[in-house]
Amino acid sequence: MRRKIYERLLKWKNEEASETALLIEGARRVGKSYIVEQFAKAEYKSYILIDFNIAPAEVKEIFERNLDDLDQFFRKLSSYYAIPLYVGETLFIFDEVQEFPRARAAIKYLVADGRYHYLETGSLISIQENVADIVVPSEEDHVKMYPFDFEEFLWATGREGLVDVIVSHAQDLSPMGPAHRKARDAFREYLVVGGMPQAVEKWIKTGDFNKVDAVKRRILALYRTDIRKHAGKYAIKAEAIFDEIPGQLQRHDKKFRMASLNAEARVREYGDAFLWLKDAMIANIAWNVTEPTAGLALSAEQSTMKCYMADTGLLVSSAFGSNPRAVEDAHRRIMFGSLSLNEGMLMENAVAQALTACGLDLYFYSRYDKKDAKNRMEIDFLVATAEMRRTKNVVALEVKSEKDYSTVSLDKFRSKFKVNVGACIVLHPGDVGETNGVVRLPLYMAPWIEQIKHG
Repeated sequence: MRRKIYERLLKWKNEEASETALLIEGARRVGKSYIVEQFAKAEYKSYILIDFNIAPAEVKEIFERNLDDLDQFFRKLSSYYAIPLYVGETLFIFDEVQEFPRARAAIKYLVADGRYHYLETGSLISIQENVADIVVPSEEDHVKMYPFDFEEFLWATGREGLVDVIVSHAQDLSPMGPAHRKARDAFREYLVVGGMPQAVEKWIKTGDFNKVDAVKRRILALYRTDIRKHAGKYAIKAEAIFDEIPGQLQRHDKKFRMASLNAEARVREYGDAFLWLKDAMIANIAWNVTEPTAGLALSAEQSTMKCYMADTGLLVSSAFGSNPRAVEDAHRRIMFGSLSLNEGMLMENAVAQALTACGLDLYFYSRYDKKDAKNRMEIDFLVATAEMRRTKNVVALEVKSEKDYSTVSLDKFRSKFKVNVGACIVLHPGDVGETNGVVRLPLYMAPWIEQIKHG
């Protein structure tokens, strides 16, 4: 299945592979192994894939004993896998490299040798653990891989033409017209299925939401197992946070309440567990900022946050229990836009997922003032952009799940911070439009926010 990261791999091969290896980081089951092998088959004359989850002792011994003689090292690997090597045209793939850190340490010498190219894949939760006894190579670049975004989902389900229509209207901010309903329905389908490749594949093959749900529940169980296995001293807290995400996102303001974990819980006690989930790429964290300027990170409050699931499809399966009838009813309501109370959390989670996949950090603005209503504001997301004028470099995003809504907070925010705030965008169920300087865009356009945020 087509993935955006493929273009990054091509750029690396054509411009960087002679000087660096590329490590693809991502959560379990996002498709890292699949895409690198597809890339190897299409772009190289030969390749050797070493999966260190199952690599035999004989292969590991080659790394342990023969790195001081690379001619012998390559001869042995070529012989073991019965694959010929071609200078400049062979790719070595070190899959799940975190399981054998010695191979990762060897990258320094293999890249310097210059004969072949090297891709690594790994789950970040283990990569960070298994570095104690090695020197992390400076010849290693990193790229993150995420679940399918909506555009990739449309590619996978054979709707490339719809992508072209959405992109065209996102760029010129013209109404979608008759195509809006088609794009909206596809987006609701994406909310239910989500972006985990196994779930998308199951949907394409069966068209059965219940079978897709079973796939997603297995992934959720895998993530919980990974938390217990790899989170160390944070395991109990990280799992408690992970399980609490759906309940917290049902709140009106979506902010994570520590008291839901424990009556005595404090951010300083759970902060590292939140960061672990973020680093593991199974949760996305948004921080509240007190000063909406280009340096959003400089005024981020570590004590006030929102916690989203990295994939909205997983959120759907986590949020609506395991009762088959309740799950079927939730799927039906999502598809027909009648979920009401719970729909806002899905839409906001989907936007957080889209912004993260764009490489954007997540920030929001929340302030409560008992004395002055003009200072009470909730802005769902803030994005800083260097391309806009220096004094107008903050984009404010509001997410609305209902057709009828107000922009009271957005209007107050724009008035109060007009020196810094440029574009104001509402992502909503309706079509493209503009009212009083606020651009309204369909929720499904979130993956193209980098192209439309100057609107």
